Formats: sequence, structure tokens, C-alpha cells
Amino acid sequence: MVGPGALLGIGLVALGLVLTPGPNMVYLVSRSVAQGRRAGLISLLGVAAGFGVYLAAAVAGLAAIFVLVPVLYAAVKLAGAAYLLWLAWRTLRPGGQSPFSPKPLPPDGPRRLFTMGLVTNLLNPKIAILYVSLLPQFIDPARGHLAAQSLVLGLTQIAVALTVNTLIVLTAGTLAGFFARRPTWLRVQRWVTGTALAALALRIAADRSRAAVATP
Repeated sequence: MVGPGALLGIGLVALGLVLTPGPNMVYLVSRSVAQGRRAGLISLLGVAAGFGVYLAAAVAGLAAIFVLVPVLYAAVKLAGAAYLLWLAWRTLRPGGQSPFSPKPLPPDGPRRLFTMGLVTNLLNPKIAILYVSLLPQFIDPARGHLAAQSLVLGLTQIAVALTVNTLIVLTAGTLAGFFARRPTWLRVQRWVTGTALAALALRIAADRSRAAVATP
């Protein structure tokens, strides 16, 4: 079974990624501020469903495809890195938008809120890279069934991500108000966010490791 070191490692990776603003955070904050906490929580249910899709794919051995087709693996990583750089540029450019200064959104019904949360997460390059490249690194063949290890590690990541995202949804209005009253802090937040996104993108692009197989 999964060792405590692997659980701690994937937990820290998950925490670092969820605290780095990206598509999920932008959507959840925007929806929570525009339509209230209930809408934010319904959107978060969609995000959770997206995590479930990625976890099912990981347990089924999606990484094995990238082992067999390394060019595809490299293309996925480079596409994800390019998208993160684009997000960084949008954040750092003059007048760039912070996740905590969202634009007004028209109200949506529960079904659309859930669907948009799901789609936003499925198209999130950070999550794709996490499940395709990072999660398999914490799997130890000597500890038994690899699919079971993948399931436990994935559930750990999901627990961390949903806990943090729930706190973000519940405090989005307060945080948005705080930054609105303190423009200097908002600029600092934008620069920290943009720099973190750019650093993550460059690290992913420079990574030359091959995909690891997560199932027997």
C-alpha cells in the first residue's frame, strides 16, 4: 500500500497546485462573487466530478499510453506549459486580471454551473499534468497493486484540492473586497500569481522525464 512519504508528497504537490491560481480558482471565485456561495459550491461539485474523471483515467492506466507514444506525452506537456504561460501573461500584463478582481457574470442555473465547473477542470492543464506526469512518480511497485496506489494517491489529491477550493468559495467575497480596498496588495497578488504560473510553465517545459506507468 501507499507509504506515508508518498501521501505527504502528493499532498504537498496538490496543495502547491491548488494555491497557484489557475482556471479552477478563476472560475470559482468569479462565480462565487457574482452569484453567491451556493453557486460557487455547485460549480465546485462540477470541479470535483472533473477530478473523478482524471482519477478514473489514472487508475485505468492512462499513463501507459504516453509510455507507448512518447511524442504524444511531450506534446501534452508542451501544450500545458504554453497555456500556463498564456495565463501568466494575462495576469502580469498592464491591466491584467487577478482571480480576486473578477468581472461580473450573468447568473446561471445549477445545471450550467455544474457543467462549467466540470469542463473548466477537465481543460485545466495543471490537473492534466498532475495526473499524467506527477502522480505516477509517487507510486512504488514494491508496495503492491499499482492501480490501488494510484487510487489512494488520487483521492488524497482530491481531498486537498476540494478542501482548499471550498475555503476559497466561502471566502471569495471577503477576499475580493479586501483586495478591492487595497490596490497595492492586489498588484502584489497579481505579480506573485503571474510569476508562479510562469515558473511552473518553464519547469514543465524543461522537464525531460518520460511518462511513468501507474498500473501493472
